[in-house]
Amino acid sequence: MKAVVMAGGEGTRLRPLTTSVPKPLLPVGERPIMEHVLRLLRRHGVTETVVTVQFLAHLIEERFGDGSDLGMSLTYAHEETPLGTAGSVKNAEDELGGAPFLVISGDALTDIDLSALIRHHRERRAMVTVCLTRVPDPLEFGVTVVGEDGRIERFLEKPTWGEVFSDTVNTGIYVMEPEVLAHVPAGAPVDWSGDVLPRLIAQGAAVRGYVADAYWQDVGTLDGYRQAQTDLLDGRVDSGLPGTEILPGVWVADSAWVDPEADVRGPVVIGEHARIAAGARVHEHSVIGAHSVVEPGAHLHRAVLHPYAYAGAHTSLRGCVVGRNTTVRRSARLEEGVVVGENSRVGEDAVVSAGVVVNPGKAVGAGAVIGTDLLWDNQGSRALFGPQGVSGVVNVDLTPELAVRLAGAFATTVPHDATVTVARDHAQGSRVLATAVVSALQSSGVHVRDLGHVPVPVARREAALTDGGVLLTTTPGAADSVSLTFLDAHGVDLPQAAQRKLERLLSRAEFRRAPAGEFGALLSGEESAATALGAYTERLLKRVDTAAVRERAPKVVVDAAFGSGALVLPGLLDGLGVRAVTLNTGLDDERATETAVERRGALRYLGDVVAANHADFGVRIDPTGQRVSVVDERGREVSDETLLLLMVQLVSAERPGGAVVLPPTVSRAAEDVAARHGGRVVRTSSAPDRAIRAAEAAGTVLAADGRGGFALPENSPYHDGFAALARLTALLARRAAPLSALVEAVPRTFVRRRELATPWEAKGTVMRQVAEAAAGLEVDTTEGIRVVEPDGCWALVLPDASRAVTGVWVEAPNAAAADALLTRWADAVSRSTA
Repeated sequence: MKAVVMAGGEGTRLRPLTTSVPKPLLPVGERPIMEHVLRLLRRHGVTETVVTVQFLAHLIEERFGDGSDLGMSLTYAHEETPLGTAGSVKNAEDELGGAPFLVISGDALTDIDLSALIRHHRERRAMVTVCLTRVPDPLEFGVTVVGEDGRIERFLEKPTWGEVFSDTVNTGIYVMEPEVLAHVPAGAPVDWSGDVLPRLIAQGAAVRGYVADAYWQDVGTLDGYRQAQTDLLDGRVDSGLPGTEILPGVWVADSAWVDPEADVRGPVVIGEHARIAAGARVHEHSVIGAHSVVEPGAHLHRAVLHPYAYAGAHTSLRGCVVGRNTTVRRSARLEEGVVVGENSRVGEDAVVSAGVVVNPGKAVGAGAVIGTDLLWDNQGSRALFGPQGVSGVVNVDLTPELAVRLAGAFATTVPHDATVTVARDHAQGSRVLATAVVSALQSSGVHVRDLGHVPVPVARREAALTDGGVLLTTTPGAADSVSLTFLDAHGVDLPQAAQRKLERLLSRAEFRRAPAGEFGALLSGEESAATALGAYTERLLKRVDTAAVRERAPKVVVDAAFGSGALVLPGLLDGLGVRAVTLNTGLDDERATETAVERRGALRYLGDVVAANHADFGVRIDPTGQRVSVVDERGREVSDETLLLLMVQLVSAERPGGAVVLPPTVSRAAEDVAARHGGRVVRTSSAPDRAIRAAEAAGTVLAADGRGGFALPENSPYHDGFAALARLTALLARRAAPLSALVEAVPRTFVRRRELATPWEAKGTVMRQVAEAAAGLEVDTTEGIRVVEPDGCWALVLPDASRAVTGVWVEAPNAAAADALLTRWADAVSRSTA
């Protein structure tokens, strides 16, 4: 006997899982539903099968081919438009050869004894035998009444509770004689239970029922899909599980890797090439799809991961379904009943509440709390852009595909024949993504000046000579992450309004594409980068008093941190005329950034080298060339706060009356230091575009961020570690005192900082309650809320822009007072989140 497997439905009730995947290919126990059906047919000797296909038919054909891998012979009957359950079989009539045949759905999980069904059909000499089963909730099925003689008396499709008259339902499995097809019109949408069978019953035809005492689960809804996974793992259906049972109920594919330190409790299925890390917990009724990754600390319970899914460290996934190629980042939580469509991203610390459906390709921002379905909006409550531009783990959050789309959106905002500068650091991830960015820009008709690896200050200056730029740098402190930053025609980070425009273009996929023959030109190569580096160094030296430096010839130890300093320092140090000892000048693509611990260790080593060489001071330039750290001649680290005040002192003394641009988070002692020389401090937001534009204002002599970033506006308004090194060297050359003496003359400050975990949805409440607590006190809202106490002490409460935390800064005249003030305001923030 041949079989007809109906596999043409769209599966709309299973969306978002079936948006781009036909329902028969949805995995149940790491096998497509239809494969379970085909294996059942083969087990009962039915090996010749016609598959009716319509929606995404090519995917089904690609997956099963001619059936030889399953020991079967498959042919396909195509429908241009849906023909219904009977019309689709009529469409396959030529393949059936005029013999009795079995009809079965390709999207139900069952172990019904098909051999017994076929015997029953033959013994009763039926024209049609309808396979029935009993269910507790028949509302979604075709209810059937069977008479004492086994004849079907009545059908009712999907009744209301008021219409339910039986718990016996139609499974959609039939055995039929070939003459039945004469009652089905060709090319028209016709159903068996709604059209053909009621007419045959009315005519007195032998339409019989067979009530099967076996497992049957319609996988037509999300609840049904989850139930099928659980039942298969529990062994309620005899359909088999893939892989090898390495522990009771733990089925693992041969190519999968499960760390011995992982906590895996059956029943679970782990697919081909999946990876379960040490410390991960994969518990009962979970299915880990092929090539999926579960990181340390992740906890999965009754979770279904489709192929290529990623569950980050310390995530919590309970009773949910995660679509193909979807990423769930660190510490995110998916509650019971959540379904996340394919190619989506759930950010760090995000919470997707119970029952929420997230459509394919959507992004739930870090820390976002999603309580309603995310269907049409592209994002959750967080923006795509953060303080470092668009950042993410390479090939997890920030993929080449996303880089192409982002670059395409950016290209759409600049003129057709514009020239855009692309630059990167030396990390492998940046190098790979830069290739994608360049291609996307060119395909939009934009000319690209590809500088390759250059320091960020050089890249910004070169972007200002074109129509904008794209920077790809390793995210500070995260070696596996890359930040993609877009620059305007001044080399400045795009303002928030422009970032939102890019997000809109991205969500709508509104990208300008140039026709063949009008692609942008590629202006690249070592010569272009060498020219940029040479021009940068020459310009920098012209703005430094090199004569004073050469006269004193200080001995300086410079640490390039294995980064871009190696490209600039030889020419710069030689031009300055210092006696230089350089460290770590080799480019190491695995050290494109550094953690706080690594930085402290490097500074201790730098201090040892300075002291051993009797140098005047030492400077460490960060791997991207933007920030500096300093040690004195004794090898002692100069703190970032002290270095800032020292630079304010030295620059203001050289250029009295100038403005110094600082963020609200640094000590108010800077005002006193600048005022000694007739200068003033301008406080501005720490957002990169605002800080740079403030540094460009007339009369500005210095801008700093309190974290080793300095901008010397006569050179450029950007943070520039090489310019800071040159300027500091020249300023110190004019001073007879050693660096340690100058540091000791800087006012001592007592600034304290603390970070407090704050759910995203609570941040607004925190700020409102902080404002209420500050009633009657002086308040500054340049950034966050800064409260000035009557004695001049101050506290600043500032929600973090990219993490679920709130920062609290305070300053007081002594350590005890600062600690007390910090405790008071930190407690105020904590009470707001309780």
